[in-house]
Amino acid sequence: MQPGFREQRQLYNGCEIKVQKNTMKQSEKVKGKEAVAARKKKMKQYAIGIVVILVVATAIAFYFFNPFYAKTGDTVAIYYTGTLDNGTVVESNLGSTPFVFTIGKTATIPYGLPDAVIGMQQNQTKTVILPPEKAFGVYQPSLVQTVSLSSLPPNTTFVVGQPYQIIRKSDNAVAHVKIINITPTTVTWDGNSDLAGQNLTLKITLVEITKN
Repeated sequence: MQPGFREQRQLYNGCEIKVQKNTMKQSEKVKGKEAVAARKKKMKQYAIGIVVILVVATAIAFYFFNPFYAKTGDTVAIYYTGTLDNGTVVESNLGSTPFVFTIGKTATIPYGLPDAVIGMQQNQTKTVILPPEKAFGVYQPSLVQTVSLSSLPPNTTFVVGQPYQIIRKSDNAVAHVKIINITPTTVTWDGNSDLAGQNLTLKITLVEITKN
């Protein structure tokens, strides 16, 4: 006899008939349903956890062992062209030798190229738009200065629009400036790059990946 059932005997036309009646309390039924639901919920959580682990493991394996995508530590060779918003080309190595560097190890790489190359495939071309702070710098009004001619080396001839190299006497720091105004007693120069404040669009083609 199943748990929760009570057996009753009845006579019908001289025959004995066994009748089972459900004696399980309503609260016991609810507890049983809740237990089943809890087990299902726990199994679902286990399944989701396993799926997440598999996805993470696959992503890690893809990143570290996929030979076709550039990652940190790889040596790459690229062609790139940098243009301003108006289409002016400011730098390009097309028609020359590829630019070769090791991602994460080679110092002084312009324009954040390592970050842009990570994840690229060999022979893939990618376009990246860099804001001023990652390209030629944000324009800084504080770099526009007016100084007295008497504080500068004597017999120095300044011409508006011409670039000059200024060496600061206190620490011999070198600044590259452009003269923007001259008076009989003063000179005003701008220490910002001519391209400061402008976006830079990079078109990058990855031509070779060497795994290290």
